[in-house]
Amino acid sequence: MPGQRISQVEFVAMMAILVATIALAVDAMLPAMAQIAAELSPDNPNRAQLIVTSFIFGMGIGTLFAGPLSDRFGRKPVIVAGGAIYILGALLAWQAQTLEMAIYARVIQGLGAAGPRIVTLAIVRDLYAGREMARLMSFVMIIFTLIPAFAPTIGALLISWAGWRSVFLMFVVFCLASTLWMHLRLPEPLPVEHRRPLTLGALKRGTAEIMTNRAVVIGIAAQSFVAAMLFSVLSSTQQVFDQAFDHGATFHLWFGFIALVAGTSGFLNSALVLKLGMRFLVTLTLLVQVGLSSVAVILMQMPLGETLHFSIFVIWQIGVFFQTGMCLGNLNALAMEPVGHIAGLAASVIGAVSTVISVALAVPVGLAFDGTPTPLILGVLVFASIGTILMVFLRRAEMRDTQAKDAAA
Repeated sequence: MPGQRISQVEFVAMMAILVATIALAVDAMLPAMAQIAAELSPDNPNRAQLIVTSFIFGMGIGTLFAGPLSDRFGRKPVIVAGGAIYILGALLAWQAQTLEMAIYARVIQGLGAAGPRIVTLAIVRDLYAGREMARLMSFVMIIFTLIPAFAPTIGALLISWAGWRSVFLMFVVFCLASTLWMHLRLPEPLPVEHRRPLTLGALKRGTAEIMTNRAVVIGIAAQSFVAAMLFSVLSSTQQVFDQAFDHGATFHLWFGFIALVAGTSGFLNSALVLKLGMRFLVTLTLLVQVGLSSVAVILMQMPLGETLHFSIFVIWQIGVFFQTGMCLGNLNALAMEPVGHIAGLAASVIGAVSTVISVALAVPVGLAFDGTPTPLILGVLVFASIGTILMVFLRRAEMRDTQAKDAAA
């Protein structure tokens, strides 16, 4: 019944499944890209990638509103409302007869996905802070990675059985089940007495506090470039497997393998974050990514043969997904830490700004696909390099904030 207490194990699993609603909506579509391109955009197959990025863009826009609404009305009602919008978008996409209509529907679906995406972060921040929050998010990410691992295979099976449109019906069923679980089992995390008024003045003051905090702004920028790497890979990876290496038929199996291997990053991060700290782990991971991408670019230009090039690409993609698991949760925690007293609004602003920026960065990389993985790897190399520089600036900003607090005391 509603209000019943749940264990931390169930809580972590619930948060992971709610967030996995987003991963499913992206990864289960990947095996359908070729069919969508052939049916809805035969003259320009690269445009089919917009099925992925339009969803993420809609989620970024919706993210701006989900947090403040959850601060005013509570966490659970906003997740339920978001689930309803998500289902509406999925049903519209199921019926779409043109690529443009499918893209509009995916934007609506993304708007709804902002509910579980942002409000789950606010819920975790309601109950945890700092490194403990990062540790809990690592466990969430461990479960979360199982969905991307199997989503393309599930999508491929559905597509082979009932066509690419059936994937959207799966989204409806999954969202209904996860939202109902949350509604029946999770006590409302935000008591009425702790809710904030939804007024223009309060939103302006809260947003100004967030966007004038130097450490938060740099954290948002770093998160944007890390997410841009992930979205660039997700939008292009099926085409790379199919057109560059002729592995389109087995793409879903390779993707599942890559996701499972990379998913171990959650275990590693949860074991190290309390000892080494979030900023150190993010900086180190980005430096490794710069090195890995630099080597991959060089090797791809050498006449090593398709088999070896394919192996290099798979290893490189594992590195990108592994880096995502090591960085995004930590960057979220770093950005949220100074503004935990306005967690819902902060999660919205941070998520919206970083998502919209990351999509804007990722779309040109995806559209630059030329039949080889080189444009994708180069794009990730540039993003990782900028992200590393931003982490240096973040360290300096945090030191300044500490010195200012000490001086004020």
